[in-house]
Amino acid sequence: MQQNRQRPTRPRIDPAVAAWRNAIFGVFMLCGVGFATWVARLPAVREGMALSTADVGILLLGLAAGSIIGLAFAPGIMVRLGNRGGLRASLSGIGASAVLLGITTDMFEQHGASIIALALFGFCFSVTDVLMNVEGAAVEKACGRTLLPLMHAFFSFGTILGALAGAGAAALRIPVVLNFSFMGVAVAATGLYIVRFLPPSGPVPAPTAEREPWGARMRSSLAVARDPSLALVGLMVAGMAFAEGSANDWLPIAAVDGHGFDEVGGALVYGVFVAAMTVGRVAGGPLIDALGRRRVLLLFGSLGLIGVCQFIFTTGPTTAIIGAALWGLGCSLGFPVGISVAADHPTDAARRVSVVAMFGYSAFLAGPPIIGFLGEHFGILNAFLFVAAMLTLTLLLTPRATRIAEPEAEFQPRARS
Repeated sequence: MQQNRQRPTRPRIDPAVAAWRNAIFGVFMLCGVGFATWVARLPAVREGMALSTADVGILLLGLAAGSIIGLAFAPGIMVRLGNRGGLRASLSGIGASAVLLGITTDMFEQHGASIIALALFGFCFSVTDVLMNVEGAAVEKACGRTLLPLMHAFFSFGTILGALAGAGAAALRIPVVLNFSFMGVAVAATGLYIVRFLPPSGPVPAPTAEREPWGARMRSSLAVARDPSLALVGLMVAGMAFAEGSANDWLPIAAVDGHGFDEVGGALVYGVFVAAMTVGRVAGGPLIDALGRRRVLLLFGSLGLIGVCQFIFTTGPTTAIIGAALWGLGCSLGFPVGISVAADHPTDAARRVSVVAMFGYSAFLAGPPIIGFLGEHFGILNAFLFVAAMLTLTLLLTPRATRIAEPEAEFQPRARS
């Protein structure tokens, strides 16, 4: 006799929430495409403009400066435009600045103008990043599931697409200006379409709400940042983001200069790095549910440290590629897990997410200029020893950061004996 077994059904998600979730997946992917397009063609930009390692570091300093300014302005943009309006403006800005970046680096080859274009690109990129992470935390709560690692996996999917497109453009000898212009227009147009599916206002005040003065907003944000548990989470995220940011801008050049790859090979090594990050972010949620945050972060961070050291000291191309893969896997979960921890607050999730994002993006953007300075004086592979040191410190910090960050320990008072 055949028995009818009822399969457990998942709770139905409201169609509007599902569209909201899918739109944020798309925003993460577009942001990855835009960033990887720049990174994959960085060797060609360096060659075309005849830049030294120090010159590339100065160029990346423009990216860091613009991005840090964007981090400072992102909360105000959320208040004035709402998340939907802010993302519409910032994604359009990424597209426009990508076109401008192609013109200044390829057509005119002006170092100063390229720094300004890259600063504008960094400003729009960091505003998009903060807005999409705050919105992603709100989507996660609305869906009742852990989704931020998967959202960051979509960012990695975008970086894979951008890296492959950059490698293809390099192989076909497509000029940088055409590559950047095409991808910029595609990112802006697609972004304007998918942002329509976001709700009019996110987890921050809508434009019609009462606006805090700039000084008051800064004081309240600094007060949140002084929370010891949040500061530890932010420092943990910063260490992982430093390792990720350093690879994002310098791994293709290090593969070319340090291990003898050509430009196409350098772009493909970067593609391996982001592919490994994608795998880590897709698998991260189930692993964390099974093993816990602390064990998974320590496991992945240790693999990342092994990968960085292997990439530095290996002499073979195959082992260098394996090192890049372990490096990408190792720093895949720090940022999304940190954002998820910050969102585990009953009343102040949005501000806490913004503070942790600022920790992460500041390190993400500070890494490339620091590595450029060290690379100019000691060689690019030796400069990566600083990345290994940062990962070591992060591994030492992770047990305490994850212990303090547990929401049940943080928000539920213990009974006195």
